[in-house]
Amino acid sequence: MASRSRRSVLAVPGSNPRFIEKARGLEVDAFFLDLEDAVAPLEKESARRTVVAALREGGWGERIRTVRVNDLASPWTYRDVIAVVEGAGSELDCLVLPKVTGADQVRWLDLLLTQIERATGLPVGRIGIEAQIEDARGLSAVDEIAAASPRLESLVFGPADFMASMNMKTLVVGEQPPGYDVGDAYHYVLMRILTAARAHGLQAIDGPYLQIRDVEAFRRSADRTAALGFDGKWVLHPAQVAAANEAYAPTQEDYDHAELILDAYEHATTVERRGAVMLGDEMLDEASRKMALVVAAKGRAAGLTRTKAFDPEG
Repeated sequence: MASRSRRSVLAVPGSNPRFIEKARGLEVDAFFLDLEDAVAPLEKESARRTVVAALREGGWGERIRTVRVNDLASPWTYRDVIAVVEGAGSELDCLVLPKVTGADQVRWLDLLLTQIERATGLPVGRIGIEAQIEDARGLSAVDEIAAASPRLESLVFGPADFMASMNMKTLVVGEQPPGYDVGDAYHYVLMRILTAARAHGLQAIDGPYLQIRDVEAFRRSADRTAALGFDGKWVLHPAQVAAANEAYAPTQEDYDHAELILDAYEHATTVERRGAVMLGDEMLDEASRKMALVVAAKGRAAGLTRTKAFDPEG
């Protein structure tokens, strides 16, 4: 999954052609055309047609093309999936399934996708699934959800619905609830999602920060989850895009250093056949190599290129 960068994932209302057109020009790694919360109930059917047309028209470049369907407690989900995949399945990379509370819901979507793919001649299994964890039930079952389907590519934290499900005394999504002045109220939730994702080879994506004009606050929020190991964050406004791309990519210095560690370790263990590996004054081991692999993979996915070459004599 590291090769499919999701540093910035843009939310685009599926019923708004103007926003869809604007999204094509933004430097995001991925986007989702939303059929759920951003679309009024009476606009659901027309939004499906707008989404299909937007996917078929193209112009998305290398971005990951995603649609968020409605949740399974609604009357719209199955028609969302059928309309979008039958109408534009060849132009679709993933579906986001919101408010997932159990593995059976992911398996349902997997089965429906398989049936549509077979019926329409699409490659079976190519369309991925992203599962959004948004309440206490979903978090309690996150390990089973993460293992539910080989189509799964990421777990996504949905903070607003999660905060409501926990009866948090706050109306500000993405900030600490009033009165919580020690630590991070969301640390357990984030680490639980991240651990489940990593245990099953998935990406972990943080949810949106709703105060769209406060870019510095967005940056602080993104930096916190990037430090934990999250792969990206949903963005709601063009002003948030650059901050997300920067937060979830390594610096040029860290990327170069990671590539040098990999080169040094490879040279020492295969050419010189030594277990003790030095890079300047730094002692390296297998754990160092694994850490460097993570940073190097994130850098490559973000499009970074090396500025320092390995010198076995140096």
